[in-house]
Amino acid sequence: MSESIPATHPEHPAASSPAKAPANRVLKDLSVLIGGQGGDGTLTVSDLLARYFHSRGLYVYNSRKVLSRIRGGYAASSSRASIEPTLAQKAFQDVIVAFHQDAITFDEKSLSPDGFILGDEKVVTNPGPNTILLPLSITAASKLGNPLYKNVLAFGALSVLMGMDREGARKVVEQRFGRRSEEARVKNLSAFDLGAELAEKSPDPKPRFTVERGTATDQVLLTGNQALAYGFVVGGGRFFAGYPITPATSVMETLMKILPQYQGIVRQAEDELSAINMTLGAAYAGARAMTATSGPGFSLMTEALGHAGEAEIPVIINDCQRVGPSTGEPTRNEQSDLLHSVFASHGEFPRFVIAPGFPQDAYDLMIQSLNLAEKWQLPIIFLMDQAHGENMQSAPRFNLKGVSVDRGKLLTQEQLDAMAAYKRYEFTKDGVSPRSIPGMKGGQSQVTGNEHDEWGHVSVNVENRKMMMAKRMTRLRLAKPDLPPPLYWGDEKARVGFIGFGGTFGPIREAQALLKRKGITSRFYQARTLWPVPVETLAPFLSSVDVVFVVEHNYMGQFARLIRGYVTAPNIESIVKYDGNPFVAEEIAGHVEQMMTEHVSYGPSKTPIVVHEGEGGGF
Repeated sequence: MSESIPATHPEHPAASSPAKAPANRVLKDLSVLIGGQGGDGTLTVSDLLARYFHSRGLYVYNSRKVLSRIRGGYAASSSRASIEPTLAQKAFQDVIVAFHQDAITFDEKSLSPDGFILGDEKVVTNPGPNTILLPLSITAASKLGNPLYKNVLAFGALSVLMGMDREGARKVVEQRFGRRSEEARVKNLSAFDLGAELAEKSPDPKPRFTVERGTATDQVLLTGNQALAYGFVVGGGRFFAGYPITPATSVMETLMKILPQYQGIVRQAEDELSAINMTLGAAYAGARAMTATSGPGFSLMTEALGHAGEAEIPVIINDCQRVGPSTGEPTRNEQSDLLHSVFASHGEFPRFVIAPGFPQDAYDLMIQSLNLAEKWQLPIIFLMDQAHGENMQSAPRFNLKGVSVDRGKLLTQEQLDAMAAYKRYEFTKDGVSPRSIPGMKGGQSQVTGNEHDEWGHVSVNVENRKMMMAKRMTRLRLAKPDLPPPLYWGDEKARVGFIGFGGTFGPIREAQALLKRKGITSRFYQARTLWPVPVETLAPFLSSVDVVFVVEHNYMGQFARLIRGYVTAPNIESIVKYDGNPFVAEEIAGHVEQMMTEHVSYGPSKTPIVVHEGEGGGF
């Protein structure tokens, strides 16, 4: 949750903040970190804070750092609130809630000089001068019969120490637990009141600060995984099969709640192989279908992915990336599945790799992906990452108007009746063949993973093989005008550029703001189509700036390597992170300042940007 930023860095609070701020200060951007052992309820506190900040019209970003276990081990979460839109965690904390000494040991270095720590006196063994100790777990156990209520006691104490609207904060507890049993509702409200009383009786009960109201009253709170699930339903998705795996499980959990209301089906399969094959069967039968998984599960799905390519079945595979290889770190963030998404197969076939950067983007691009999969009859890898998929954030309400459904060459019975002969894999100019679904009179239900002729019959004929390969692969070129274009952010005349995808969106945008305050303007190319490599837009962008920083969460700089494979660009520099924690803006800005200082020769490039020919690139 915290990042190690040197105190000498200009963005570290100690470089510019006074030793002690006024008690009545008003914050416009704050972050509260809750740390403890797994099972202490850290996520409950951050969720309550998010709900309160949201009710105050503030933009919210909640992040988590937990272990892949039910209980034990250090777990932390943070809740950030700002009057300005934010899609990234903050580097420094204004408050730390310590349910265990580890919260101080691991995260005290991230506390702002004028911040404070709220600690449970039973477990915090080495408090500092900025620590307020309260008997949270002791009170919860003695008054409510269970020490776990300490999390809501902590929220009650924060309502005093952070100058919250008491009734507004209490209402959040009512809303959070109101749908549970009456006992749970009453006890949690009692826990809130007890926590507030403890803070009021503390040696220094005055509020350390107050939080300014915001104007973000039209926002909703959700995760990227929830956003794509809503997009799937609105875009006509009606079948989902999956197997629980962190951090993709919440896609299935969301769809289980809403998809049946729209005559859709959700199936929890026995494993990832079954999940993708069920999805292929549903798509072949005419449903808009998707599965969701993470790296290990995606590896198991590779053979079926190739089957979708060979059989030309439109399907969505949502890969929510995590740290690998193997089991890796299931609950931590990474973007190291990119090259696997692009090249995974024992053979070549077309697929699109699409990556949204924020919730609205995930919703919109999922709807577009459903159309693209059916129009071009191929699999689409919808690439997410743990931070973007699981972290809760503010987003505008989705617009349900103007959603269009393009089912491509899916034949009606009337169209099929009018055909002299139906060939499922007929050679066509655009590489896409008319498609019927099982049960249609005059159609064809034969499908195979073998190479085949136009009728679907197995074939090893040399000329047929060459024609079939060309028919499938030409879609990578012809589909490019349909694929999601990049989004550009920042100063279009800037000579410093950024390229990023997925969950790097928020940190890059905030890094741009930090650099601008220091007189460094920049332009950000947010890639949304990753494969085929969008050289038509990348090349002009690379030519328009003196240096481009490709920001990504992996060791090898996979996206930078992919770009270099199709575009000769001497002005590309990589900024990578692979420790499992998301970027914070200060890290990116610091890299840029350091690299620009070291590379004093940066200026207009004398080497022209050259696009390479080849499938997936410039053709």
